[in-house]
Amino acid sequence: MARKSPRIILDEKEQQVLERRATSRTEAKQVVDRARIILGCAAGEQVKDIAKRCQTRPNTVIKWRQRFAQQGLKGLEDLPRPGAKPVYGESFRNKVLAKLEEPPPRGQAEWDGPSVANAVGGSVHAVWRVLRKEGICLARQRSWCVSTDKQFAAKAADIIGLYLNPPEKALVISVDEKPSIQALERATGYVETDSGKIVRGYKSTYKRHGTLNLFAALQVATGEIKTSQTTLKRREEFLKFMDEIVADAPPEQEIHVILDNYCTHKKCDTWLEKHPNVYFHFTPTSASWLNQVEIWFGIMSRKALRGASFQSVEELGRAINEFIEVYNATAKPFKWRKREVKGTQLRNTIVNLCN
Repeated sequence: MARKSPRIILDEKEQQVLERRATSRTEAKQVVDRARIILGCAAGEQVKDIAKRCQTRPNTVIKWRQRFAQQGLKGLEDLPRPGAKPVYGESFRNKVLAKLEEPPPRGQAEWDGPSVANAVGGSVHAVWRVLRKEGICLARQRSWCVSTDKQFAAKAADIIGLYLNPPEKALVISVDEKPSIQALERATGYVETDSGKIVRGYKSTYKRHGTLNLFAALQVATGEIKTSQTTLKRREEFLKFMDEIVADAPPEQEIHVILDNYCTHKKCDTWLEKHPNVYFHFTPTSASWLNQVEIWFGIMSRKALRGASFQSVEELGRAINEFIEVYNATAKPFKWRKREVKGTQLRNTIVNLCN
């Protein structure tokens, strides 16, 4: 006995959806064809006529008619497709991560993609896919500094207190030196790489024309910078710079100076006795990042020194002075906001980070 074909009866919502799909100019072709097939079946057309009009096979018409009869509009969607089996699965990922915990191969200081691939017996492209997925950058490095100062909390609170809540009518300055800034002369310009990118180019050879030392004092409240250039960086030069700072301030004004633990900043008791209105505040050991003038040194290095060429120490000094003049014209205080570092952010192993 012949099988009875399912009868397609559409409700109002299904009719509207299928008609919209059948006349759509933006839907995928297979979505449009399936909608036309079902509308034809609902209209009572023969399977062969629908197949001819939709330029498909009768078996295809029967397939989508059956799927719609069983599941409605949902039956017209594609079923999940398994695709090809992954050549490298979870076990390969675990092997790569475990290998990174081991010492690098003989003759190498650290792992790279090819050496990991050779060690685990896989494709280097598969290794890079694993590393990208896990967010692991083998060549990129970050450093951290952990202070072992037993008085870290008290010293840090003292300095941060000066930043956030300074004494009334007092001058708070952040002082440090940038030693041995080199006056390098070398050709620079722009070059086009093999990939077509245009980058800054530097000649590999250069001439040295000497060095200078830069003492800098950042006024925390305004962001203004005062500097002094010297050929030496002894305690004498440091105290001479401090004399200049004190001379610019009213005699009765309190001056709070934030310093790191460099040797030239210590053993200045005789000078401090002559200036009772000046107070030195030292950062904890291995915590010079608490000194805000370090931020300014980074800005100056990026904007005035990196990529520059100087034919003499005098030219280097003029470039630094020009930068300071421009900087002070729009100087603003830094917003003190250091990201909190928690012990749980540090991990001894990659596996602990990725699991």
